[in-house]
Amino acid sequence: MDFTLKVAVFLTLAFISSILVQPVSGVRNSQLSRRKNRGTYGNEDMVTNLPGQPAVDFRHYVAYVTVDEKNGRTLFYWFYEATTRPDEKTLVLWLNGGPGCSSVGYGATQEIGPFLVDIEGNGIKFNNYSWNKEANMLFLESPIRVGFSYTNTSTDYDNLGDAFTANDAYTFLHKWLLKFPSYRTRTFYIAGESHAGKYVPELAELIIDKNSDPSLYIDLKGILLGNPETSSAEDWRGLVDYAWSHTVVPRILGGYDPCLDSYAKAFYNRPDVQESLHVSNGHQLRNWSICNHTMFENWSESDSKKICSSNIQKAYCSWS
Repeated sequence: MDFTLKVAVFLTLAFISSILVQPVSGVRNSQLSRRKNRGTYGNEDMVTNLPGQPAVDFRHYVAYVTVDEKNGRTLFYWFYEATTRPDEKTLVLWLNGGPGCSSVGYGATQEIGPFLVDIEGNGIKFNNYSWNKEANMLFLESPIRVGFSYTNTSTDYDNLGDAFTANDAYTFLHKWLLKFPSYRTRTFYIAGESHAGKYVPELAELIIDKNSDPSLYIDLKGILLGNPETSSAEDWRGLVDYAWSHTVVPRILGGYDPCLDSYAKAFYNRPDVQESLHVSNGHQLRNWSICNHTMFENWSESDSKKICSSNIQKAYCSWS
C-alpha cells in the first residue's frame, strides 16, 4: 500500500480513537474471570500465548472460518474484545484493501488494533490509540489468497473480484456469529480503507438486501471509509492537493518507517507466532505476506459510487 494513503487514513478517521486510556499492568484475573461468566463461546479460538504480548485486560481470538465447505474456501480472522464493557459496545468489522492486502498485517498490527508489530518483527507493543477502546474489533483477511486465508480449489482464483469478496465476507459473518452468538443482535458497523472503498459498500448492500429475512438480520448502522478507492478517475484527481493541504507530505517525511511491512512479514512467519495464532503447528509453516500483488490480474471490480447512489445512499453513504 502506498505510504501516503496509509497516513491519510489516520487523518481521516482519527476521531474514532480520540479517547486515551493507559494500559493496565499487573492483576487482571478478576476482570477476565467475570467476563468468562458470559459463556464459553469461541474459547477454542482464544489467543493465550502470543509471543511478546503486553499484559492486557481483554480477550482476543483468532481462527479460520470455512465459507465454502465443498471447495475448502476458508478465511482467517482476528477478533479483539473492547477493553471495557464489551457486552455493551458495538461490533466493527475492519477490511483492508489492495485488493490483496491483509487486514491483520495492516489494520490490526500497524494501524488501529491494540498490538503493533515492533521493530524487526521481534515482538509486539501496545497501541495507545487502539479502536478496541471504543468497540469490539473484528479484522478479516479477505478474500482468499490474502494473508492466512486460502482455498483448496484453485479455480476459485478465477472468480476473484469485489462481488465474490462481498459474498464470502457475508457468509463469514453469519458463521462467525454462530461462534459468538451474543453479537447476533449487536449494533454493527463496517469500516475499511483503500480498496475497501469497494468491499465495504458491496457488503453493506448485500446485508441490506438479505435483511428482509428476519433469520439473517444483521443490525448494520453505518459504514466508515478512510482514503477509499471508489472511482479511479475521481480518486486520483485530488490526491496531491489533499496530501499537500492536509500536511500529509511533511508529516510522512518526519515519522514514517518504510520497513513496517517487512517487520510484519518477519513476525507472522515466525513458528511460535503461527502456532499461537492457530494457523500451523509451528513446524509446517504457512507463507504469510502482507499483500498478494498477483490478485490485481483479472480482478473484477464494482463501482462503489454507483452502489452508494442506489439503495444504501440515504442510510449509509456520505461522500465529501
